[in-house]
Amino acid sequence: MYPVDSKTKSPPLKSKIFLDGGDPNETREIINLLGFLDGQTTNPTLISKNPKAREKLEKGGKFTAKEIFEFYKKIVQEISQLIPHGSVSVEVYADKNTTSQQMLQSGKEMFSWIPNAHIKFPINTAGLNAAEQAVKEGIRVNMTLCFNQQQAAAVYAATHQPNTPKDSLSGLKNVFVSPFIGRLDDKEENGMGLIKNIIQMYKRNDHHVAVLAASIRNLDHFLYSLTLGSDIITAPYLVLKEWAEGGLQIPGVDFVYKRGNLKNISYQKLNLNNDWHDFNISHELTDAGIEKFANDWNALIK
Repeated sequence: MYPVDSKTKSPPLKSKIFLDGGDPNETREIINLLGFLDGQTTNPTLISKNPKAREKLEKGGKFTAKEIFEFYKKIVQEISQLIPHGSVSVEVYADKNTTSQQMLQSGKEMFSWIPNAHIKFPINTAGLNAAEQAVKEGIRVNMTLCFNQQQAAAVYAATHQPNTPKDSLSGLKNVFVSPFIGRLDDKEENGMGLIKNIIQMYKRNDHHVAVLAASIRNLDHFLYSLTLGSDIITAPYLVLKEWAEGGLQIPGVDFVYKRGNLKNISYQKLNLNNDWHDFNISHELTDAGIEKFANDWNALIK
Protein backbone atom coordinates (compact mmCIF):
# COMPACT_ATOMS: atom_id res chain seq x y z
CA MET A 1 0.00 0.00 0.00
CA TYR A 2 1.18 3.51 -0.78
CA PRO A 3 0.62 6.15 1.93
CA VAL A 4 -1.06 9.55 1.64
CA ASP A 5 1.17 12.41 0.47
CA SER A 6 2.30 14.22 3.63
CA LYS A 7 2.26 17.65 1.97
CA THR A 8 -1.07 17.63 0.16
CA LYS A 9 -2.87 15.37 2.65
CA SER A 10 -4.44 13.65 -0.35
CA PRO A 11 -3.52 10.30 -1.91
CA PRO A 12 -1.83 10.34 -5.34
CA LEU A 13 -4.97 9.14 -7.11
CA LYS A 14 -5.55 8.55 -10.81
CA SER A 15 -9.22 7.77 -10.15
CA LYS A 16 -11.83 10.35 -9.19
CA ILE A 17 -13.69 9.48 -5.99
CA PHE A 18 -17.45 9.91 -5.77
CA LEU A 19 -19.91 9.27 -2.96
CA ASP A 20 -22.92 7.13 -3.82
CA GLY A 21 -25.75 8.52 -1.75
CA GLY A 22 -28.76 10.78 -1.43
CA ASP A 23 -28.09 12.48 1.91
CA PRO A 24 -26.16 15.81 1.91
CA ASN A 25 -25.16 15.19 5.53
CA GLU A 26 -23.19 12.14 4.37
CA THR A 27 -21.58 14.33 1.71
CA ARG A 28 -20.38 16.75 4.39
CA GLU A 29 -19.04 13.94 6.55
CA ILE A 30 -17.15 12.30 3.69
CA ILE A 31 -15.58 15.61 2.66
CA ASN A 32 -14.41 16.03 6.24
CA LEU A 33 -13.10 12.46 6.43
CA LEU A 34 -11.32 12.40 3.07
CA GLY A 35 -10.40 16.05 2.81
CA PHE A 36 -11.79 16.04 -0.74
CA LEU A 37 -14.60 14.63 -2.90
CA ASP A 38 -14.77 14.69 -6.69
CA GLY A 39 -18.49 14.08 -7.12
CA GLN A 40 -21.60 12.20 -6.11
CA THR A 41 -24.04 9.79 -7.72
CA THR A 42 -27.72 9.68 -6.83
CA ASN A 43 -30.65 7.55 -7.94
CA PRO A 44 -34.32 7.10 -6.99
CA THR A 45 -33.54 4.37 -4.45
CA LEU A 46 -30.98 6.55 -2.66
CA ILE A 47 -33.38 9.49 -2.59
CA SER A 48 -36.06 7.21 -1.11
CA LYS A 49 -33.58 6.43 1.70
CA ASN A 50 -32.93 10.10 2.49
CA PRO A 51 -33.69 10.62 6.20
CA LYS A 52 -36.28 13.32 5.49
CA ALA A 53 -38.08 11.10 3.01
CA ARG A 54 -38.00 8.16 5.43
CA GLU A 55 -39.33 10.32 8.25
CA LYS A 56 -42.24 11.46 6.11
CA LEU A 57 -43.09 7.89 5.13
CA GLU A 58 -42.83 6.62 8.70
CA LYS A 59 -45.38 9.22 9.74
CA GLY A 60 -47.75 7.89 7.12
CA GLY A 61 -47.21 10.70 4.63
CA LYS A 62 -46.25 10.60 0.97
CA PHE A 63 -45.30 13.14 -1.67
CA THR A 64 -47.29 14.31 -4.65
CA ALA A 65 -45.52 13.80 -7.97
CA LYS A 66 -44.62 17.50 -8.01
CA GLU A 67 -43.42 17.45 -4.40
CA ILE A 68 -41.06 14.50 -4.87
CA PHE A 69 -39.59 16.12 -7.97
CA GLU A 70 -38.98 19.32 -5.99
CA PHE A 71 -37.57 17.29 -3.09
CA TYR A 72 -35.05 15.60 -5.40
CA LYS A 73 -34.14 19.00 -6.88
CA LYS A 74 -33.52 20.49 -3.43
CA ILE A 75 -31.30 17.55 -2.38
CA VAL A 76 -29.29 17.74 -5.60
CA GLN A 77 -28.81 21.50 -5.26
CA GLU A 78 -27.57 21.13 -1.70
CA ILE A 79 -25.08 18.45 -2.74
CA SER A 80 -23.95 20.55 -5.71
CA GLN A 81 -23.08 23.46 -3.43
CA LEU A 82 -20.90 21.15 -1.32
CA ILE A 83 -18.90 19.95 -4.34
CA PRO A 84 -19.16 22.84 -6.83
CA HIS A 85 -16.15 21.74 -8.86
CA GLY A 86 -17.24 18.12 -9.01
CA SER A 87 -20.06 16.24 -10.73
CA VAL A 88 -23.47 15.28 -9.38
CA SER A 89 -25.33 12.50 -11.22
CA VAL A 90 -29.10 12.95 -11.32
CA GLU A 91 -31.28 10.10 -12.58
CA VAL A 92 -34.37 10.44 -14.74
CA TYR A 93 -37.44 8.44 -13.85
CA ALA A 94 -37.74 5.43 -16.11
CA ASP A 95 -39.80 2.29 -16.14
CA LYS A 96 -40.12 -0.26 -18.93
CA ASN A 97 -42.67 1.93 -20.72
CA THR A 98 -40.89 5.29 -20.49
CA THR A 99 -40.11 6.66 -23.93
CA SER A 100 -36.87 8.25 -25.05
CA GLN A 101 -38.65 11.59 -25.47
CA GLN A 102 -39.95 11.45 -21.90
CA MET A 103 -36.45 10.64 -20.62
CA LEU A 104 -34.92 13.42 -22.67
CA GLN A 105 -37.47 15.95 -21.46
CA SER A 106 -36.83 14.98 -17.82
CA GLY A 107 -33.09 15.03 -18.43
CA LYS A 108 -33.19 18.56 -19.82
CA GLU A 109 -35.14 19.78 -16.79
CA MET A 110 -32.79 18.06 -14.31
CA PHE A 111 -29.71 19.34 -16.14
CA SER A 112 -30.95 22.88 -15.49
CA TRP A 113 -31.10 22.30 -11.74
CA ILE A 114 -27.36 22.67 -11.13
CA PRO A 115 -24.29 23.70 -13.17
CA ASN A 116 -22.42 20.44 -12.59
CA ALA A 117 -24.95 17.73 -13.43
CA HIS A 118 -24.52 14.46 -15.28
CA ILE A 119 -27.91 13.02 -16.24
CA LYS A 120 -28.37 9.30 -15.67
CA PHE A 121 -30.15 7.32 -18.36
CA PRO A 122 -30.58 3.53 -18.25
CA ILE A 123 -28.87 1.41 -20.88
CA ASN A 124 -31.92 0.30 -22.78
CA THR A 125 -33.11 1.36 -26.23
CA ALA A 126 -35.05 4.38 -24.98
CA GLY A 127 -32.21 5.45 -22.70
CA LEU A 128 -29.59 5.25 -25.43
CA ASN A 129 -31.80 7.15 -27.86
CA ALA A 130 -32.25 9.86 -25.23
CA ALA A 131 -28.53 9.97 -24.47
CA GLU A 132 -27.57 10.19 -28.13
CA GLN A 133 -29.72 13.30 -28.52
CA ALA A 134 -28.76 14.73 -25.11
CA VAL A 135 -25.04 14.67 -25.96
CA LYS A 136 -25.76 16.49 -29.22
CA GLU A 137 -27.48 19.20 -27.16
CA GLY A 138 -24.52 19.56 -24.77
CA ILE A 139 -25.98 17.60 -21.86
CA ARG A 140 -23.52 15.53 -19.83
CA VAL A 141 -24.70 11.95 -19.29
CA ASN A 142 -24.05 8.97 -17.03
CA MET A 143 -25.27 5.73 -18.60
CA THR A 144 -26.29 3.48 -15.75
CA LEU A 145 -27.14 -0.16 -15.06
CA CYS A 146 -24.34 -1.53 -17.25
CA PHE A 147 -23.78 -5.26 -16.94
CA ASN A 148 -21.80 -6.34 -20.00
CA GLN A 149 -19.36 -5.17 -22.65
CA GLN A 150 -21.99 -5.01 -25.38
CA GLN A 151 -23.83 -2.35 -23.39
CA ALA A 152 -20.61 -0.40 -22.78
CA ALA A 153 -19.79 -0.58 -26.49
CA ALA A 154 -23.27 0.74 -27.33
CA VAL A 155 -22.75 3.65 -24.92
CA TYR A 156 -19.48 4.50 -26.64
CA ALA A 157 -21.06 4.39 -30.10
CA ALA A 158 -24.24 6.28 -29.18
CA THR A 159 -22.38 9.15 -27.50
CA HIS A 160 -19.49 9.46 -29.94
CA GLN A 161 -19.76 12.99 -31.29
CA PRO A 162 -16.54 14.05 -33.07
CA ASN A 163 -17.19 17.78 -32.69
CA THR A 164 -18.19 17.64 -29.03
CA PRO A 165 -15.57 18.41 -26.31
CA LYS A 166 -14.64 15.33 -24.28
CA ASP A 167 -14.21 17.15 -20.98
CA SER A 168 -15.93 19.97 -19.15
CA LEU A 169 -16.03 19.75 -15.34
CA SER A 170 -12.54 19.93 -13.84
CA GLY A 171 -11.21 17.30 -16.22
CA LEU A 172 -14.26 15.04 -15.85
CA LYS A 173 -15.54 13.62 -19.10
CA ASN A 174 -18.96 14.55 -20.43
CA VAL A 175 -19.98 10.88 -20.71
CA PHE A 176 -19.80 8.22 -17.99
CA VAL A 177 -20.70 4.54 -18.14
CA SER A 178 -21.53 2.85 -14.84
CA PRO A 179 -20.89 -0.92 -14.66
CA PHE A 180 -22.51 -2.40 -11.53
CA ILE A 181 -20.07 -4.68 -9.70
CA GLY A 182 -22.07 -5.88 -6.70
CA ARG A 183 -25.16 -6.95 -8.61
CA LEU A 184 -23.03 -9.15 -10.88
CA ASP A 185 -21.37 -10.64 -7.81
CA ASP A 186 -24.85 -11.45 -6.51
CA LYS A 187 -25.32 -13.56 -9.64
CA GLU A 188 -22.00 -15.32 -8.93
CA GLU A 189 -20.21 -13.49 -11.73
CA ASN A 190 -17.01 -11.52 -11.12
CA GLY A 191 -18.23 -7.95 -11.41
CA MET A 192 -14.69 -6.60 -11.16
CA GLY A 193 -13.88 -8.49 -14.34
CA LEU A 194 -16.39 -6.36 -16.22
CA ILE A 195 -14.66 -3.17 -15.04
CA LYS A 196 -11.34 -4.57 -16.27
CA ASN A 197 -12.78 -5.59 -19.64
CA ILE A 198 -14.44 -2.24 -20.34
CA ILE A 199 -11.27 -0.32 -19.44
CA GLN A 200 -9.33 -2.57 -21.83
CA MET A 201 -11.94 -2.14 -24.59
CA TYR A 202 -11.89 1.66 -24.36
CA LYS A 203 -8.11 1.91 -24.05
CA ARG A 204 -7.26 2.21 -27.75
CA ASN A 205 -10.10 4.56 -28.63
CA ASP A 206 -10.86 8.26 -28.25
CA HIS A 207 -11.42 8.16 -24.48
CA HIS A 208 -14.61 10.22 -24.54
CA VAL A 209 -16.33 7.84 -22.08
CA ALA A 210 -15.20 7.56 -18.45
CA VAL A 211 -15.57 4.20 -16.70
CA LEU A 212 -17.36 4.72 -13.40
CA ALA A 213 -17.12 1.68 -11.11
CA ALA A 214 -20.50 1.43 -9.37
CA SER A 215 -22.34 -0.88 -6.98
CA ILE A 216 -19.24 -1.02 -4.79
CA ARG A 217 -20.03 -3.30 -1.87
CA ASN A 218 -16.79 -3.46 0.10
CA LEU A 219 -13.26 -2.10 0.44
CA ASP A 220 -11.81 -4.81 -1.82
CA HIS A 221 -14.07 -3.67 -4.66
CA PHE A 222 -12.89 -0.13 -4.06
CA LEU A 223 -9.18 -0.95 -3.86
CA TYR A 224 -9.23 -3.17 -6.93
CA SER A 225 -11.03 -0.44 -8.88
CA LEU A 226 -8.12 1.84 -7.95
CA THR A 227 -5.66 -0.83 -9.07
CA LEU A 228 -7.39 -1.25 -12.43
CA GLY A 229 -7.35 2.50 -13.00
CA SER A 230 -11.08 3.07 -13.21
CA ASP A 231 -11.64 6.70 -14.19
CA ILE A 232 -14.17 7.17 -11.40
CA ILE A 233 -15.20 5.10 -8.40
CA THR A 234 -18.48 5.77 -6.62
CA ALA A 235 -18.82 4.14 -3.23
CA PRO A 236 -21.29 4.29 -0.35
CA TYR A 237 -20.60 6.19 2.83
CA LEU A 238 -19.46 3.19 4.89
CA VAL A 239 -16.87 2.06 2.31
CA LEU A 240 -15.38 5.55 1.97
CA LYS A 241 -15.38 5.89 5.76
CA GLU A 242 -13.47 2.61 6.07
CA TRP A 243 -10.96 3.78 3.47
CA ALA A 244 -10.48 7.08 5.32
CA GLU A 245 -10.02 5.36 8.67
CA GLY A 246 -7.38 3.14 7.06
CA GLY A 247 -5.34 6.18 6.05
CA LEU A 248 -6.57 6.62 2.44
CA GLN A 249 -4.01 4.09 1.35
CA ILE A 250 -3.60 3.06 -2.27
CA PRO A 251 -2.93 -0.54 -3.29
CA GLY A 252 0.49 -1.26 -4.71
CA VAL A 253 1.37 -3.45 -7.66
CA ASP A 254 1.28 -6.48 -5.36
CA PHE A 255 -2.44 -6.06 -4.57
CA VAL A 256 -4.41 -9.22 -5.31
CA TYR A 257 -8.18 -9.20 -5.66
CA LYS A 258 -9.63 -12.46 -4.39
CA ARG A 259 -12.70 -13.27 -6.46
CA GLY A 260 -13.25 -16.62 -4.76
CA ASN A 261 -15.76 -18.77 -6.59
CA LEU A 262 -17.14 -15.95 -8.72
CA LYS A 263 -17.32 -16.88 -12.40
CA ASN A 264 -14.84 -15.12 -14.67
CA ILE A 265 -16.28 -12.77 -17.32
CA SER A 266 -14.47 -13.29 -20.62
CA TYR A 267 -13.24 -10.36 -22.68
CA GLN A 268 -15.06 -9.69 -25.96
CA LYS A 269 -13.37 -8.04 -28.92
CA LEU A 270 -15.91 -5.53 -30.23
CA ASN A 271 -15.78 -2.89 -32.95
CA LEU A 272 -16.68 0.42 -31.32
CA ASN A 273 -17.09 2.04 -34.73
CA ASN A 274 -20.28 0.06 -35.31
CA ASP A 275 -23.69 1.66 -35.01
CA TRP A 276 -24.91 1.30 -31.44
CA HIS A 277 -28.01 -0.54 -32.61
CA ASP A 278 -25.73 -3.39 -33.75
CA PHE A 279 -24.88 -4.32 -30.16
CA ASN A 280 -27.00 -6.60 -27.99
CA ILE A 281 -27.90 -4.31 -25.09
CA SER A 282 -30.55 -6.47 -23.41
CA HIS A 283 -29.73 -7.73 -19.92
CA GLU A 284 -32.01 -9.09 -17.21
CA LEU A 285 -30.19 -7.13 -14.50
CA THR A 286 -30.72 -3.87 -16.36
CA ASP A 287 -34.44 -4.64 -16.58
CA ALA A 288 -34.53 -5.55 -12.89
CA GLY A 289 -32.64 -2.39 -11.94
CA ILE A 290 -35.02 -0.17 -13.90
CA GLU A 291 -37.98 -1.86 -12.19
CA LYS A 292 -36.47 -1.44 -8.71
CA PHE A 293 -35.65 2.24 -9.18
CA ALA A 294 -39.15 2.88 -10.52
CA ASN A 295 -40.80 1.00 -7.64
CA ASP A 296 -38.75 2.83 -5.00
CA TRP A 297 -39.65 6.16 -6.57
CA ASN A 298 -43.33 5.32 -6.91
CA ALA A 299 -43.46 4.20 -3.29
CA LEU A 300 -42.84 7.81 -2.28
CA ILE A 301 -45.78 9.18 -4.27
CA LYS A 302 -49.41 9.44 -3.16
